[in-house]
This record gives sequence, C-alpha cells and structure tokens, in this order.
Amino acid sequence: MIVYFQYEKARLERERIVEMSKGVGKPRVGGPFVLKDLNGETFTEENLKGKYSFVYFGFTHCPDICPDELDKMAEIIDEVRARSNGQEVMRPVFITCDPARDSPEVLRGYLNEFHKDIIGLTGTYEQVKDVCRQYRVYFSTPQNIKPGEDYLVDHSIYFYLMDPEGDFVECIGRQDTPQTASKVILDHIGDWKRAGKPLDVTPSRK
Repeated sequence: MIVYFQYEKARLERERIVEMSKGVGKPRVGGPFVLKDLNGETFTEENLKGKYSFVYFGFTHCPDICPDELDKMAEIIDEVRARSNGQEVMRPVFITCDPARDSPEVLRGYLNEFHKDIIGLTGTYEQVKDVCRQYRVYFSTPQNIKPGEDYLVDHSIYFYLMDPEGDFVECIGRQDTPQTASKVILDHIGDWKRAGKPLDVTPSRK
C-alpha cells in the first residue's frame, strides 16, 4: 500500500509538471520549424509526433560539453530501448547550432561516433535561429561567416523531452545521469501508455 501511494504521488507530480509546461502565460517550448535531415529531406515539428522525442542542440566543433552530453544521450537511448522490450519508443534528435560548418556529411560522421540512431538536423542560418527561438535555446552563432574563419558558439545545455503530440514535457540537464534521465523518460512513457494514448514504435527514418 505504501509503495502504491508513493507511485501515485510521483505520477501526479509528473502530471503536474506536464500541465505546468502548458500553462497559460508561460513561454511555450517547441513549435513550428522547418529543417533538413541528413538525407536532404524536409523535417518539421510534425515529424516529431507519434513517439516521445529527445531533442538536443549542439555543434560538432564543441570541444567537450557536446561530446559528454552525446555520450550520455547514447546511454539513454540504449537504456530506454532495453527497458521497452527493444521497441523504439523514443526518437533522439540532434539539431546543430552551427549550420555553416555542420554540413549533412559532417553531422553524419560526427553523430555516428556516438549512436547510429541519432537523427541529425540542419538548415539555413535563419531556419536554425528560428528553431532555437522556438525551443528557448540561447543562440550566439555569428552570421555571414567566411570559409575557414574560426569562431566560438555558445548554446543552452539541455535535452528537451517532447511527447507524441509534440508538446514539451520536461528538460533534462547536465546534472542528470543517464540512469536518472532514463527513469524520467520511462516514467512519462509509462504514464502515456496507461492513459491509453497511441505510441508509435516503428523505426524512425535516419
């Protein structure tokens, strides 16, 4: 009985967090965007629907933070899938903040070093700036860069968990371990399933 009440308390707290993220007057996280995947196909916010999506913003020239967070992302992908009977219940997405240097070829090689299932997205400077604005991501990439010119990029360091309807659920930060992050994600997925809502488990396009 005690375990049941502890579970219900945690579930209700998760529901409260989700509802607060949709609250009136609060800045919305997520929204319409248009980018390209690594095959040159258009990828919009509609492509995030159907599964839970795990979205990270970064860049391939990042010296340490992005590699550390992508190592964590890879562990989370494997943990969530292993505890979901091998089903692909979550879509991992990496959106570059540095479109001038992060071509599809560069992104593909970089992301494959961490996990083959991470979907890489890029676009024009304005498209990337717009999606960063939609997700409240700090964006400092300079515009009109000359070929070979070196520069620094600063960006927010969060994973954004989006539900199968495309709504923001929760942020996962640097303080979260792969284990704690996986539990947060799996708890939300479990709540979704118990509510009888549809969840697509077919493989995502890469």
